[in-house]
Amino acid sequence: QLQLVESGGGSVQAGGSLRLSCAASGFTFSDYCVGWFRQAPGKERDGAAVMHPGTSSTSYTYYVDSVKGRFTISQNNAKNTVYLQMDKLKVDDTGMYYCAAGPCGRDWFDFAQEASAYWGQGTQVTVSA
Repeated sequence: QLQLVESGGGSVQAGGSLRLSCAASGFTFSDYCVGWFRQAPGKERDGAAVMHPGTSSTSYTYYVDSVKGRFTISQNNAKNTVYLQMDKLKVDDTGMYYCAAGPCGRDWFDFAQEASAYWGQGTQVTVSA
């Protein structure tokens, strides 16, 4: 069965840290673009960070400006798991966080629009002042 399962969400005070995990089963992350998206209450879901598999020795990452310097996406191929380390969290980071994987597209987050993309069920992150 092909699926993504997120974990690691929770409640934290502003300035704190959380690490989200996204474990894949039924396929291999290293063959796809993989990223994290978030949806704040009452807003659309937006991309936050993405990793492109690149070459066999080098992968590429991209972050939206609002998380750049605070969030880090990484991947453990042996565990087939992708992580999102979130530091210096802000109240505005509150929302449901989803991981997704799919065939890389022309732009960084295009992979998530593919019909063949996989999505997790989401994990809630709440940052309080």
